[in-house]
Amino acid sequence: MRFLTGLSRRHQGRRSAPGNKEPGAGKRRFRRGRPDSLLFRRGAAIISTILAALMLVGNIPATAAGMVTSTIPVGSLPAGVAFTPDGSTAYVTNTGSDTVSVIDVASGTVTSTIPVGPGPNGVAFTPDGSTAYVTNWGSDTVSVIDVALGTVTSAIPLGSNPVRVAFTPDGSTAYVTHTGSDTVSVITVASGTVTSTIPVGSGQVGVAFTPDGSTAYVTHTASDTVSVIDVASGTVTSTITVGSEPVGVAFTPDGSTAYVTNNGFRTVSVIDVASATVTSTITVGSHPLGVAFTPDGSTAYVTNDGSNSVSVISVVSGTVTSTIPAGSNPTGVAFTPDGSTAYVINYGSNTVSVIDVNSAPPVFTADTPPTKATTRVAYSYTFTATGDPAPTFYVSSGALPAGLSLDSSTGVLSGTPTKAGKATFTVTATNGVSPNAVTSRITITVTKGKVR
Repeated sequence: MRFLTGLSRRHQGRRSAPGNKEPGAGKRRFRRGRPDSLLFRRGAAIISTILAALMLVGNIPATAAGMVTSTIPVGSLPAGVAFTPDGSTAYVTNTGSDTVSVIDVASGTVTSTIPVGPGPNGVAFTPDGSTAYVTNWGSDTVSVIDVALGTVTSAIPLGSNPVRVAFTPDGSTAYVTHTGSDTVSVITVASGTVTSTIPVGSGQVGVAFTPDGSTAYVTHTASDTVSVIDVASGTVTSTITVGSEPVGVAFTPDGSTAYVTNNGFRTVSVIDVASATVTSTITVGSHPLGVAFTPDGSTAYVTNDGSNSVSVISVVSGTVTSTIPAGSNPTGVAFTPDGSTAYVINYGSNTVSVIDVNSAPPVFTADTPPTKATTRVAYSYTFTATGDPAPTFYVSSGALPAGLSLDSSTGVLSGTPTKAGKATFTVTATNGVSPNAVTSRITITVTKGKVR
């Protein structure tokens, strides 16, 4: 979803009169659009203009590991994304068209579209992959989708303005957050009914369970906090203060750490789950929203709605190691179960960016050719570089000695020099993942060979 659009701290209630959020330092002004949609379908032009100006502010780390390999058109104003447990299919909620796009991951195409309720936002699959829940902000319901049939089989009535949904690891229960009420709805999956509610406070957005299912975190944009819920008792056991306007939340696969995106601060709060305290803060791009970890827990992706980018975080070092350009206003992000691919939802361009997670920039492993050559004598040297995809090579400055050429695919510099003298040049390895690898200035001195 476009998490904070229309969700200012002074206007978190259901279908209230239009209002503005006064911009603070580094914050945007959000205007509520049509009262039946969290994502203001008529306000997109205003937001796009503001975002364009904000993109001129601040520095984003250079792009490196990870690369967008394709783009999938989906419905209007895409919001949430989730993969089936087997990784074969992805669901994308489209708030502007009240539908779910069903993507076949192998082909990277939308194979069908499922009508749901007005303002679909969050989406999640049961652990067995048989069922999907979609929150409908405009009708205060959850659409229950039979994945095999690809149809909505029922709708569960909820509290005001449901936003996000998550299942316990055993699939027995789902939690739904609400922007228009102070409680989390607890759904018993077997009966398909709300069996209890948990008082947590206002301005709820993100929700996630620890891998063992014992604890849930709920983010609150209104109070800059995270509610810690004991699942067994269904009560809030503590509250963690984080950064400004927390939105997304995710746990590492081992459950030791949680990341929370702070939309108002350009940061991610790193929480130690055992102590329920913030242990560090990571600076990312402008207006971070979604967050997800790779299945091995080594890396986190954070979508930056205001920077049109994804920050790639090394979990071990707790630093941003690279930034991947995405589409317009990226919001949600999810990884395939094997961790090879990430889908990033671009709210502003009605697309999904498909990221090859394993792609890496080129790095030279051999770039020091012999500096002496002789006319009429064959010369050969092979430049090599790592990278995924495999890099190609070209002379990026200067000129090769007359008679020599560089094979772009193999990196072989070869030929028979035809003219004595010095030639200075550089070679670049490139594979579409920035930054390119560039050699130091290379000078080859060619001497005149003896005539036989």
